[in-house]
Parts: sequence; structure tokens; C-alpha cells
Amino acid sequence: MTARFTVLASGSSGNAAYLSVGGFGLLVDCGIGPRVISDRLAAAGAKWANVSAVVLTHTHGDHWKGLTLLRMQRERIPLLLHADHAKYLENASKEFPGLAKAGLVRTFEDGEAFALTESLCCLPVRVPHDSDPTFAFRFDGTVAHSDRGWSLGYASDLGHVPDELSRAFRSVDVLALEFNHDVEMQRRSHRPPDLVARVLGTHGHLSNVQAADFVGSLLRGRSRPLQALYQLHLSRECNVADLARAAAGEAFAGLPDRSPVFTARQDCPTVPLEILSRDLVERGPLPAVRLGMSFQSALPGLD
Repeated sequence: MTARFTVLASGSSGNAAYLSVGGFGLLVDCGIGPRVISDRLAAAGAKWANVSAVVLTHTHGDHWKGLTLLRMQRERIPLLLHADHAKYLENASKEFPGLAKAGLVRTFEDGEAFALTESLCCLPVRVPHDSDPTFAFRFDGTVAHSDRGWSLGYASDLGHVPDELSRAFRSVDVLALEFNHDVEMQRRSHRPPDLVARVLGTHGHLSNVQAADFVGSLLRGRSRPLQALYQLHLSRECNVADLARAAAGEAFAGLPDRSPVFTARQDCPTVPLEILSRDLVERGPLPAVRLGMSFQSALPGLD
């Protein structure tokens, strides 16, 4: 079963990514407006009719938009989120109660993997950020009637890398990770001191060096390279793509193979990537836990 991934938008003005597995389409966050999502999905060969569900990392305003929640209600697209997210959105969003009343809200648990389809599951991993709780996700897919599959790690906002995330992402095939800022640019910026301290703190955002160190630690001892590294959430004021990519290059130093690096942008989507499957000798069956909701697959011929 073919899996394709693209980052639709990434940055402080809005975040969303799209994972397509067979007839199932998943948005990770919905922090851009519905018309922009339509345009970005079209660039990936998809449309709203292909979106089967949305999963939320956290409730900062660049990861959800009220008008997009309204479009989800109209399209009958469920929202998957933590119970604390739901409590927050009950008060913060005038659109969210309608989504919940329509039966389109389901909650996941911290650290408990759940099945999206028979061949796709999601593991939420709590990460340190100043919107609590915030989650990274590992998505695992299997190829029907085989011992093959793939995995994708997605972590867009975090102040440091906890051990749980290192363990969860150890064997991923594709990694999408925050490379938010260059520390010196952050310190030399004209931002208020309390904002600088927040970003640089343990519950702020990953710097280029922190992200690269994490990538390097994942790659050490592995027998295969990453299929791709996606750099997420670059700061407009305190980072540039060249610095982020140079840091990523340090992570691959000394390794026999260097993975492709895609630096996600705010204003346009990344080129869709087909995630290749591999032999799954180290993983057992996918979890059977579901969230009490059936998902509407994409219409035939539109994926």
C-alpha cells in the first residue's frame, strides 16, 4: 500500500501536513485556512474529499484555525485530539462545539497507540512545549499480506528531546522535525527578553543544533539511512534555510549515506514523497485500539 507525505505549511503563521495511505488521508494539524489547504492539497494531487481525519499536536493558534474546523464539520471530517485540547477548544473556538455536537471529535491518550485503519496506526508521544500537552506522533504502516511496512516520525514543536521520543523515533524511515532557530540569531534579535528566554528554554523550541544532535543520535548505530529528513517550523526572524540545512549536514557527517533534506516553508508545500516499505523484523502487529469512530475513506480515483 503506497504511503505519501507532504508538508503543506510550516511556520509561526500556520502548520499542516498531509499523509496519504491508500484511500486514507490524514492531516496533521490544521493551522491554515480551508482555501489554503485546498490549494496546498491540490499541489499534492489531493483535495478535501481525500481527507479522512485530522490529528492535532497542540492548541497554539498556528496549529488550528476556526474556519478550518467549520469546513471539517461540513465535510464530516473527524478531529482526533487529547482530552485537554478538547477542553481548551470548547472555550477558545466558537466552531469547535459544533464539531463536537456533530459527533466528529475523538480523544487519544498519552503514549497509547491507536489504529486509524487496519494498516495504519498512530502513537502520540508527549513532548515538552509551552502549550501543555503537546504531542509528537509516530505513524506506522504495514503492507497487506506481507512482513513489510514503514514508519514516519513527526515532531513540530518541542523545547528539548525527551527519552520517550528518542525511543519512539529510533527506527523511523522518514523524520519530520523542528529546526526552529539559530541560537545566536535568537539572542541578537530585537525580540522581548522574555520571548527569547521562552524560545530558548526547555519548553520552547528546538534550535538547529539541538535538532541536528537528535538526528545524529538516531542515525548512530542504524544499518540504514533515513529516506528523508523534513525540517519544520523555521523561525522567520531567527533562522534561515541555509543555516538549518548546514546543521542537518553536520548530523550526517561521517555516515556512508546522506539522506535527502527538505526544508518546509510557510508559503508553499513540499513535493510529495512516496515512503518506501522495508522488512519489519523488529516490530509486532499494529495495535487494535480504536477511537470509537469509523473514518470515511477518500473517494475512489481521487487519491
